Amino acid sequence: MAKKELEEGGNAQINFEKREGLVPAVVQDAANGQVLMLAYVNKEAFEETIRSSMATFWSTSRNELWKKGATSGDFLKIIDIYTDCDQDAIIYRVEPQGRGACHTKDPSSGEARRSCFYRKLNIDTGELEAV
Repeated sequence: MAKKELEEGGNAQINFEKREGLVPAVVQDAANGQVLMLAYVNKEAFEETIRSSMATFWSTSRNELWKKGATSGDFLKIIDIYTDCDQDAIIYRVEPQGRGACHTKDPSSGEARRSCFYRKLNIDTGELEAV
């Protein structure tokens, strides 16, 4: 496919070849824009996401498909899918269907954290601070 068609055209041609079959997927809350997590999608996970309307990923640690929420109940319903200009990264805009998107728990409530991005780097000290 020509570069202009890839970057400007209307055909979805997600590039699963570039990173050994994986495409980074930023997961964003459709209601408020908060970034909830970053994961990877292979072609099979992408097709399952389209089929089920629930975010499905490729687990790089377990080497298997992973439908977010299958064990925790914290599913992520797909609202929109965006791709970048060269179609090698995607954004899943989602409606969270549970308490949180992260597998870690907030120590004060014991519930799943809403976002995996719950710590901020203090540039002055080099330490992470919970937000």
